[in-house]
Amino acid sequence: MATQPKRKLILKVLILGDSGVGKTSLMNQYVNRRFSMQYKATIGADFLTKELTVGDTVVTLQMWDTAGQERFQSLGVAFYRGADCCVLVYDVNNAKSFDSLQSWRDEFLLQGSPQNPDDFPFVVLGNKVDVEESKRQVTLKRALAWCQEKGNLQHFETSAKEAINVEAAFQAIAEQALKNVHEDVAYDFPEPIRLDASARNQNNGCAC
Repeated sequence: MATQPKRKLILKVLILGDSGVGKTSLMNQYVNRRFSMQYKATIGADFLTKELTVGDTVVTLQMWDTAGQERFQSLGVAFYRGADCCVLVYDVNNAKSFDSLQSWRDEFLLQGSPQNPDDFPFVVLGNKVDVEESKRQVTLKRALAWCQEKGNLQHFETSAKEAINVEAAFQAIAEQALKNVHEDVAYDFPEPIRLDASARNQNNGCAC
């Protein structure tokens, strides 16, 4: 008896958060298993892809790494539309980056206009847990309370530098994104908009 071919989907995942929290580094660690101590801010947006299997479905995660600087937030509509999951990233050693999650979430819901905003999947990542405990500003208890308040959002503490929880976090992100699409739906996205050709450098890591 012939084996039923697996379905294939392209899932668009948007990664949001303040500049310097480690969005690019998390992507590079997940896709390339690589970390760079050299920090270079993302200009506009860039993306990486990775194929994985979730259940009986082969999915290609198209992960959009967006600039955290406020001056680029007006570009949101072009990047946010069509997202299947939104990842909110903060630095556990920077309370301001955690406080900004609410505005990033609100901005996505406004600009992205998902069909079911109340049920749209968000995953929260608290990055840079490799830094010494004395520098930590956001407790796990505080982060989990916020996630619970926003609809029991999934939360992971990660380190792009030490590859802590990165694989598990993106597997969960893929599962959440897959739940958000209908069966037999596939997407075809255009090339990313770039404001600066130098943004293509995949070593645009954050020191995290």
